[in-house]
Amino acid sequence: MSKIPFTGKSQQARQQQQRVVSSDPLQPAEAYNPEHPLLEDPDALALRLAESEDFLRRNKNVLLGLLAVVVLAVAGGFGYYLWRGSQDTKGQAALFQAVDYWEADSLNKALKGDGRNLGLEKVAAEYSGTDAGNLANFYAGVASLKKGEYKKAIDYLEDFSSDDYLVQARAYALLGDAHLELNQPKEAADFYNKAANHNANEFFSPGYLMKEATARELAKDYDGAIAAYDKVITDYATAAEVTEAKEYKARAEGLAGK
Repeated sequence: MSKIPFTGKSQQARQQQQRVVSSDPLQPAEAYNPEHPLLEDPDALALRLAESEDFLRRNKNVLLGLLAVVVLAVAGGFGYYLWRGSQDTKGQAALFQAVDYWEADSLNKALKGDGRNLGLEKVAAEYSGTDAGNLANFYAGVASLKKGEYKKAIDYLEDFSSDDYLVQARAYALLGDAHLELNQPKEAADFYNKAANHNANEFFSPGYLMKEATARELAKDYDGAIAAYDKVITDYATAAEVTEAKEYKARAEGLAGK
């Protein structure tokens, strides 16, 4: 243990020393109370350092164990980052042929593979957590929707997310289509609304709003349908959908008894 010389001063002497070094010359010596006594009292500082050294000695194994855990966590995180990058590269290569079949409308081969190349279902499962696996979910969702497998389409599309606002909005709209095919108009309308308002724009939002309004009419939510038609008319006055929106809004108002 490191040694710090004892000052040899009594408690009374230390109090007198503290009164002498008061930072406020107008303050009575008796009232001076240092804010940081450890800095004013070498003996107290020595005791505190001795206690710290003793704590380190008694808990050396625990502290070394914690240090090892931190080092392993950092190394593991870096290793996972490298592994995930290599997995994504492999996934992108596997995805290439499946997407080729998807674009050719060979949906079964796109989903299941051709016996030599993986299909979208396998890519999504085996490369989950990578960009390739995420993209496979989107393609598999669209393929399942085209095949009439609406519940599977919903599962795949719900597992998909994108930073590209147009693609993500499209995924929301496709989820709306799948729910509408399952006779779930309220859920469909909610997804169409998400699509319309996800970075809203004049090119796609009016069409999504028209789909929302139709789904709300099917759910007998005429006020919601009128609100969607109104949004097309007021927010996208130059859109091609405005004429239909005005016509369908009048019909919805009639159904609502307005």
